[in-house]
Amino acid sequence: MTTPKQTMRRPRLASIAFASACLAPLAAWAQDAQQAGGSFVDNFERIDPSRWYVSDGWNNGPHQNCTWSKKQVSIKDGALQLQFAQEKLGQRNYACAEIQTTKRYGYGTYEARYRTATGPGLNSAFFTYIGPTDKKPHDEIDFEVLGKNVGQVQVNQYISAKGGNEKLAPVTGGADQGFNDYAFIWEKDRLRYFVNGELVQDVTDPSKIPSNAQKIFFSLWGTDTLSGWMGKFAYGGAPATMQIKRVAFTAPGEKCLFPESITCKIN
Repeated sequence: MTTPKQTMRRPRLASIAFASACLAPLAAWAQDAQQAGGSFVDNFERIDPSRWYVSDGWNNGPHQNCTWSKKQVSIKDGALQLQFAQEKLGQRNYACAEIQTTKRYGYGTYEARYRTATGPGLNSAFFTYIGPTDKKPHDEIDFEVLGKNVGQVQVNQYISAKGGNEKLAPVTGGADQGFNDYAFIWEKDRLRYFVNGELVQDVTDPSKIPSNAQKIFFSLWGTDTLSGWMGKFAYGGAPATMQIKRVAFTAPGEKCLFPESITCKIN
């Protein structure tokens, strides 16, 4: 199971009908080309505003018990810090954090090294998404660690708003106890998920593989209502933190961008 993500300033709804990509006008294709991002590695020495947009001042719907706040996003100790904290913002009693790329990325290798937050009712997510607010079908590729069980990560993908592809994979030692490497290699006819260099899911059915270029997201948020999936929320008394050391995108055919990249090891 996954929940609605938001892009830029307007929330999306999981039930929004999608438009057929084959009907996109030539102007839309030109816009996609203009917005497409190339290969990069970001070690988060700073938050580059040309690459990242920080979500601020809204929430994704009634399932979310917090409001996105730029005050919960910072750089500290050589990592991007996303925090979940007790702070009343609007009708929510908690503040949470999200960043998303300003550009969209297509087929290629996506990698992130991060440490997740702990606590039932919390979700530490690394994912890609595009949807109706961008005048595209809802396509999505997910890594989600639920704070109720940090010994595993859920991988999943949505194609034109259809999900149901969840799989749980172990994270040895716990996703909140240290930094772990999460990656997926997205190709037209294949989608592979990796945890610490190990293949944990291999999708070869084209009908279950997204096709639209997407933005890259990191988010930490909580819920009071999705307890069956995320656990019964209980604030721990102090801010919870997700730490991201590195994120990278490698376009198809390009050499690996850093020594630890999975593209250095896997064809």
